[in-house]
Amino acid sequence: MPGQQQEVSFRFLAQPTDVNFGGKVHGGMAMKWIDQAGYACAVAWSGAYCVTASVSGIQFVAPILIGDLVTVRARLIHTGRSSMHLAVDVMASDLRKGDQRLATSCVMVFVALDSSDGKPTPVPRWEPRNDAERRLQDKARQLLELSRNMEQLVDDEGASPDS
Repeated sequence: MPGQQQEVSFRFLAQPTDVNFGGKVHGGMAMKWIDQAGYACAVAWSGAYCVTASVSGIQFVAPILIGDLVTVRARLIHTGRSSMHLAVDVMASDLRKGDQRLATSCVMVFVALDSSDGKPTPVPRWEPRNDAERRLQDKARQLLELSRNMEQLVDDEGASPDS
């Protein structure tokens, strides 16, 4: 039911097929997991097919090792007319030691599309419920403004005769 589920978590074990030559999960695999969890969260909120519009501020903080329990948590932090901004964290846990660490984090934007012609379609409005969610929404709005400023800068530079 659209407008009800604002968070999705995936949990699984990191496998030997997920690692690079250094024996740690490679960044591309973490990005795949992030995109899958983000997609699931966006579809659950909007009730529509969604596409990834952007991924911002991705940080690889700590390695994920074979056998780690991986939790990918995507949560809604802002909605526009047809867009949804999500905070995504990837946590890794060593089950033998019981420690948990932040491995990767980012902010994603998804756009909901209608099924008939693939045009953006409205999503239910999301409202923060507490101060922590209000702070996250403020950060999402700041990131949106920064992205718009960067687009304008790139457009202006591309039109420059000195390029």
